[in-house]
Amino acid sequence: MADDIGVLIVDDSALMRNLIGRMVESTPGLIVAEKAMNGIFALRKIPRINPDIIVLDLEMPEMNGIEFLKERKKLGIEIPVIILSAAARRGAELTMEALALGASDFIQKPSDTGGDDIYAVKDQLTGMLLGYGSKYRHLAGKKPVSIDYTKYELKRQLTPELTPSLSTNTFTHIKSSLGGVVSPAKPPTPLRKPGKTEIIAIGISTGGPDALRFLCARLDPDLSVPIVVVQHMPPGFTNEFAKSLDRVCPLEVKEAEDGDLIKPGRILIAQGNKHLELERKTLAVMAHLSDDPLVSGHRPSADVLFASVAKVYSNQALGVIMTGMGRDGAEQLGVIYREGGVTLGQDEASSVVYGMPRVAFELGHVMEQVTLENMARRICSIAKGQG
Repeated sequence: MADDIGVLIVDDSALMRNLIGRMVESTPGLIVAEKAMNGIFALRKIPRINPDIIVLDLEMPEMNGIEFLKERKKLGIEIPVIILSAAARRGAELTMEALALGASDFIQKPSDTGGDDIYAVKDQLTGMLLGYGSKYRHLAGKKPVSIDYTKYELKRQLTPELTPSLSTNTFTHIKSSLGGVVSPAKPPTPLRKPGKTEIIAIGISTGGPDALRFLCARLDPDLSVPIVVVQHMPPGFTNEFAKSLDRVCPLEVKEAEDGDLIKPGRILIAQGNKHLELERKTLAVMAHLSDDPLVSGHRPSADVLFASVAKVYSNQALGVIMTGMGRDGAEQLGVIYREGGVTLGQDEASSVVYGMPRVAFELGHVMEQVTLENMARRICSIAKGQG
């Protein structure tokens, strides 16, 4: 249909092209615009098909993904690109290079094309395609596709085995969000007034790599409050991702390790497949990593991070929930609010996927909605006690 988001699939594997094609065609709002076996064929087809988004493999003959992205940049092509990345360390390094060259996001290739991980990959990939493709359409002046992104992970996340901590009232409220815009619930009553900000905690998912690069590059060099981040990302990628952020951020950025000190001027990125919690010891606050079960369908989970931040820092915490599918972080952001901390949520217009921040807003857990453009400025202002 004319209003469907057109996807160009670029991969030298016929099996992978067909697999991704079937995922796209089975998703309402998406359509395969064309397929190409390498970057050269993709560049030839783009002027004719004018796709809304590109799915790109990195390792291909004649013109690989990195070469394609360099050429795309030279030609001024602004169509968003989602990377299909291999799991090996070399794959992680190439993926971060691709993000630095302008790719919007990435997804790990399924290791078993006939296994259960196909379903998880499909949910993630199609959510990215709808999110980035719709944003591009809007910016390019095409009719945007209206999608309720809170639906996308509910079928996996809102099940008893994945969300044992959800109350009946919370479950009912989240389900009500599927029908469209819902007025925010009554916010929690803070137990105390906000104090001096001693920690900044950020939860983010789909759309995060781009958003975090933008945010980190704009933080004040003299920001002395530590920052801890949960970005949903597979294991093996978060170390390279932290290094890539460190290159553009005026503050130190590193992948969190068990026992890391929470210290001023440093940003810790949660490891893939490890929960990140903060623990107060006699002389300092330290990072603790765990293999505890998934929470809100994720490990690492923003809910886990926010809960520990509220426990350790009470009213001296600033919690931020940003672009992402599903509802991770939305519930426990309210605990930071209730403890007297400050909470921010990314607004709908600047979110690639308005899922996590939307649920948090509807639950009444967001004090203030902020655009991505203004997020770094607002975080620094609050952290420095400037209101």
